[in-house]
Amino acid sequence: MKKTTDLSGTSKGYKVFSVAILVVMVIFFLFPLYWIVTGSFKNKLEITARTPIWFPIEPTVENYARLFDNPAFLWLFNIIFISAAAMILTCLTASLAGYALGKKRFIGRGVLFTIIICAMALPKQVIVIPLAQEMTNFFHLNDTLWAVILPTVGWPFGVFLMKQFSETIPTEILEAARVDGAGELRTFITVVFPMIKPGIGALAIFTFVNTWNDYFLQLVMLTSMESWTLPLAIANLQGEMSTDFGLIMAGAALASIPIIIVFVAFQKYFTQGIAMGAVKG
Repeated sequence: MKKTTDLSGTSKGYKVFSVAILVVMVIFFLFPLYWIVTGSFKNKLEITARTPIWFPIEPTVENYARLFDNPAFLWLFNIIFISAAAMILTCLTASLAGYALGKKRFIGRGVLFTIIICAMALPKQVIVIPLAQEMTNFFHLNDTLWAVILPTVGWPFGVFLMKQFSETIPTEILEAARVDGAGELRTFITVVFPMIKPGIGALAIFTFVNTWNDYFLQLVMLTSMESWTLPLAIANLQGEMSTDFGLIMAGAALASIPIIIVFVAFQKYFTQGIAMGAVKG
């Protein structure tokens, strides 16, 4: 009985310690967001005060007013359109390619997958100049939103992720669908897609966030003010007015809203996708 009591006490102490660590981590990761949001409602004196002011003493929306004096809604629309279009196209193409690599047997399959793995290790900074020349000279899409979207669609990590999920589909189910007379497209839509949906949800979040944060590609591809994205515009405002932290924080707070919405919308699938990947590994 004493041994059981000791184990119970140890388990309770472990839970308390785990909760304490989680609380500290939550505070640590949420504090920058809290500081940005509250800072966007502070005036210049409160922002630049030597003693930190944890909450606005005299809340103001002046920073947002000055932000929207610029085409902030256009910049926000640009980045949302780029990220959403890249997310949809990447999930579509990567799921089809991953299914073909995972469940089909054809000549050159191993070589093709090896090339995709090698491409994952290739930093985008190495290929951004050829990509820019391709978008300009071949597709004539320079300084357009599609110049950022199209290079993102061929994301090797997306193909790799969907291949891993496709390999978990039992071959017997696919054979039963063919026996029932289902073609390849119908088999993919009615059988494969529902089974890899958690992986697609995880890929959707990865793609949206990766495209949203791909400042370097946006900087190279987008040159005119009308085609800027919100992160790119914030960086330019920071460069031109390095002391106007209120304006920068207002832009950063506005930029964080779509990311939070996307994560909340796909949270269930993202969690399932990570869990399935962990079990498979």
